[in-house]
Amino acid sequence: MMLPPSITAVIMGLVEGLTEFLPVSSTGHLILAGEWLGFEGEVAKTFEVFIQSGAILAVLMAYRTTFLNLLVAPSDKGLRGANGIVLLLLTTLPGLVGGLLGHRFIKEHLFNSHTVALGLAAGGLWILVAERLRGHAAPRELDRMTWKMALGIGLFQCLALWPGMSRSTCTILGGLWLGLTRKAATEYSFFAAVPLLAAACIYDLAHNFHLLDAQTLPLFGIGFVVAFVSAWLAIRFLIQFVAHHTLAVFGWYRLVVAALVLWLV
Repeated sequence: MMLPPSITAVIMGLVEGLTEFLPVSSTGHLILAGEWLGFEGEVAKTFEVFIQSGAILAVLMAYRTTFLNLLVAPSDKGLRGANGIVLLLLTTLPGLVGGLLGHRFIKEHLFNSHTVALGLAAGGLWILVAERLRGHAAPRELDRMTWKMALGIGLFQCLALWPGMSRSTCTILGGLWLGLTRKAATEYSFFAAVPLLAAACIYDLAHNFHLLDAQTLPLFGIGFVVAFVSAWLAIRFLIQFVAHHTLAVFGWYRLVVAALVLWLV
């Protein structure tokens, strides 16, 4: 399907913003949307990475006090001061190393409908199993988070290098598995997204800066703004949702989408 470039940029921005923080895989949905719209190639791949910066800004704005406390608050416990920075670095490091080592392979071999469908299905089953088998031990809030929990969540986050698995899914379920409340695990998935997505944007743009020109910059700008607004709305929705519901509906959604993709392809 060929649409005007500006409309394509709006659709892709919406897909990125609405799915980046929901446990449904933004990368998987962007790949599927790009194939459906005929928006593929090096420019498209760089565009998909660039508009993640709109989602990053949405988190920074929605939780500006939390991020400000990383810089100015006393370092006692939780996500405050130097302690909070260390926790986020421990969560970011495994995925950062894995992404750097596997960047070329992932882009060349895993960015297609078949691999995305498998990732969506695997993540969907994981959500359903995790919600059913979740332990009954008293869960922790973020102010009781330890460095071992932060590193463990980072290792879980490495699973998201497979397109379709979803960084948000891996972070939230990793947090739940390691003892956080559902709300705390969800919020931490927002915070943990910032350094990892920022690193991915910087790395990709550094290697593809030549693709930014007078023709592509307006489209990148449209995608950025749309991703920012839609991500802000998605963040507010998810926090309210997990306060009263499990993540099972996202698991079933992923299985349905995976089945449709495999059937259509």
